[in-house]
Amino acid sequence: MYHLFGNIPESLGSIGNLQELYLAHNNLSGSIPSVLQNLTSLSELDISFNNLQGELPNEGVFRNITYLAVAGNVNLCGGTPQLHLAPCPTSDLIKNKRKMTKSLVISLAIAGAILFALSVIVLGWISCKKLKPSQKTLAQYSVNGEHYKRIPYNALFRGTDEFSEANLLGRGSYGAVYKCVLDTEETTLAVKVFNLGQSRHAKSFEAECEAMRRIRHRSLIKIITSCSSMNHEGQEFKALVFEFMPNGNLDGWLHPKSQQPTINNTLGLAQRLGIAFDIVDAVEYLHNYCQPLVIHCDLKPSNILLAEDLSARVGDFGISRILEENTSEGMQTSYGSTGLRGSIGYVAPDYGEGCAVSTAGDIYSLGILLLEMFTGRSPTEGTFGDSLGLHKCVEDAIPDRALEIADPTMWLHNTITLQVLEFRSYWFQS
Repeated sequence: MYHLFGNIPESLGSIGNLQELYLAHNNLSGSIPSVLQNLTSLSELDISFNNLQGELPNEGVFRNITYLAVAGNVNLCGGTPQLHLAPCPTSDLIKNKRKMTKSLVISLAIAGAILFALSVIVLGWISCKKLKPSQKTLAQYSVNGEHYKRIPYNALFRGTDEFSEANLLGRGSYGAVYKCVLDTEETTLAVKVFNLGQSRHAKSFEAECEAMRRIRHRSLIKIITSCSSMNHEGQEFKALVFEFMPNGNLDGWLHPKSQQPTINNTLGLAQRLGIAFDIVDAVEYLHNYCQPLVIHCDLKPSNILLAEDLSARVGDFGISRILEENTSEGMQTSYGSTGLRGSIGYVAPDYGEGCAVSTAGDIYSLGILLLEMFTGRSPTEGTFGDSLGLHKCVEDAIPDRALEIADPTMWLHNTITLQVLEFRSYWFQS
């Protein structure tokens, strides 16, 4: 979120090597410059949730753009057929509408009503027929408010090869995450299966559903749908289905299992700066622009997921809290479990003293996370004494010994790409 307003500058068309352009959640207005479709290097474009209007181009990057990338601009029209936007009005269409006779209008209305009624009857009959043999296996909850298909338990069971260890991506206190490929889809998904042995884990599912239903940001993990059903053993089953992040989580990159660090299993300075920017942008959105505001409560490297281009997505809202509107500070509604809010090493000291969760707690965790990103040292590693933590170690080293505490694996990357920084500078100058 960049707090931008006005028209999108035509001069963006002169940036020949521009590869990604994210303008979502701003107050931009006017039409979309047609010159953007001439940028051959531009592969990612997100202009959702602005006040843009007029015809959407259909060449270049607009040829493969998805609806989520243009959603929230109610006055856009045209574009490619798969976007299902309203057609742009033309003079010929207006003339044809004026020439349409009253009898033709009535005939079309009657025919449409009949077809609609028949469709409802047929769809109702098919739905009832499918529900009878598999009432318990159908998902009962969809969190996104969008018309995503509900995924039954059996589809997830098959897509994960019966939740096999080979498809296990990670395991935490609230459950496990599996790689999943559905029978009818080629897209790889991530399925977070909740451990319902304790009531707090069921509350974690409710917390994450409630949080993800309210938020939408390019640096937050995208939820596809959910499943609340019964498994093959007749036990309660709850899972969330997310977009798959092929590069895993940030923790695996900061602390690779391989003993030999290389450019293929470590992050350079420019990559870490880009990831840090994405994380800060997401936290700013949760604290200041999401309605109602959301406190994450568990910011740490293992909850930062990385896409194919190593852009970051903040995930795991299982213990998040939502600040209800029109309430005073400290009056939070908890959708998560009770107990200590956060993970050891990252949780704010005030939480240990019983203080209410707040945005300040997230900022503390964010600070520890950023220190870990650029030093490569975990706040829980055993080399720190009882009275010396990561933040104290960094504080003592700055400014004279800053390079001594920097993660040496950053310097394995001898090429630093500054395109993102150059573009942001260019945008604000224009």
